[in-house]
Amino acid sequence: MARFGLPGQAAHPAAPSPTPAPAAAPASAPAQTLASPPPPPMPPKHVPTAKGGPPSQLDTRLRLHSRLIEELDLAKLDKLDEKDMRREVMSLVADFARSERMALNTADLQELGASIYDEMVGLGPLEPLLKDESINDILINGPFQVYVERRGELELTPVRFRDNDHLLRIVNRIVAGVGRRIDESQPMVDARLADGSRVNAAISPIAIDGAAVSIRKFSKKPMTLEKLVEFNAMPMAVADFIHGAVKARVSTVISGGTGSGKTTLLNALSAAISHGERLITIEDAAELQLQQPHVVRLETRPPNIEGKGEIRQRELVKNALRMRPDRVILGEVRADEAFDMLQAMNTGHEGSMATIHANNPREAIGRLEQMIAMGGLAISPDAMRSQIASAIGLIIQVMRLSDGKRKVTHVTEITGMEGQVVQMQDIFTFNRTHTDPDGTVHGEFRATGLRPRCIDEMTRRGIAYDVANFDPSKALGVS
Repeated sequence: MARFGLPGQAAHPAAPSPTPAPAAAPASAPAQTLASPPPPPMPPKHVPTAKGGPPSQLDTRLRLHSRLIEELDLAKLDKLDEKDMRREVMSLVADFARSERMALNTADLQELGASIYDEMVGLGPLEPLLKDESINDILINGPFQVYVERRGELELTPVRFRDNDHLLRIVNRIVAGVGRRIDESQPMVDARLADGSRVNAAISPIAIDGAAVSIRKFSKKPMTLEKLVEFNAMPMAVADFIHGAVKARVSTVISGGTGSGKTTLLNALSAAISHGERLITIEDAAELQLQQPHVVRLETRPPNIEGKGEIRQRELVKNALRMRPDRVILGEVRADEAFDMLQAMNTGHEGSMATIHANNPREAIGRLEQMIAMGGLAISPDAMRSQIASAIGLIIQVMRLSDGKRKVTHVTEITGMEGQVVQMQDIFTFNRTHTDPDGTVHGEFRATGLRPRCIDEMTRRGIAYDVANFDPSKALGVS
């Protein structure tokens, strides 16, 4: 099965000292969990660097970086593998330290060399955060304030950039890697890192206090449904049901708010798809990590500097239907491509999947209606709802609770139309019972007692499921 990047891993580091720490401070010096509003950005001369050392160490690294760029044979470095390149950089760093008479022990020298390497070919101060698997999100509010999210809680880190120009160089390195651009004429951009992590950046003139960057990290190892069960995102009875429904080619929409785990659940459910099927994914910034061997990945393109050449999701959906897909998977439905997605689900591409921003299953239906209307199509509301009712089989609602945990809160089946209303019925729900003083949310998963129509299709396809799980008198799981 696949994986749902759910609750992060806990960490409770110590806050950065208001006075500069010694140069030999460990690279992993952590930050204190937030319990109050963030302090205002501090001027660079009073804040610690990404490595925990005094500001002069950051200046030293940047000076050394500039000198190495002048002295290194970059054409030669391009031909070296990572190990040889690191050795070459370390040799030059050692020579520089000797010439500058820097009092560094072996550990300090190794740390300085690693930071210089990251500054040259990586993402500078962000590299330690990107390598920390306990971090889910990296939130940069200008050059002197960097937060991370662990287990749903925000923490201020000691990571700093020298100034806004230093941060902008890192942002440009990210967006250039995926063929996009960011400047005053186009000050917002969606991009991705090599590992699939999603990046959004906003710079001046719309970002007043320096570049604002949000990085949503994804696990290098896709999370499986079993792992989600271990994390109490859902009980095994619910995981088995939605896995069987996807395997039986029930078209599914995953609904939820920002950061609720929609994409991770979509990745996890993709493990139910047969390896003999051809999948085409369509995204604004490619981040899906599907498990199948036969996947074609399509990505939108922003307009060029003249405002031309834009390719939107709707054009990609239309084109995907000419590419002989078995299933079409949209990373997120945002606009008028919703109509083309429903057409695909209604014309031989059953089992297609998508995510949508909505707070509950009924609201997801309303948002789909609004998106179809955005296309300016001459289609009546009744015909629009009929398309939705016939195309979509299941809506899975996910939510990030107040304690930071992600849960599947509703598994809802669309059963058809009654008059002018799309009919739906909840199959499983998560019911919150109480909240501890520390904010921990408790609740239970329970079936509603309604037998889903898709269980017959699952049976016809030889997918076994224990119908005793539909008994509403017993809790399927407690958290």
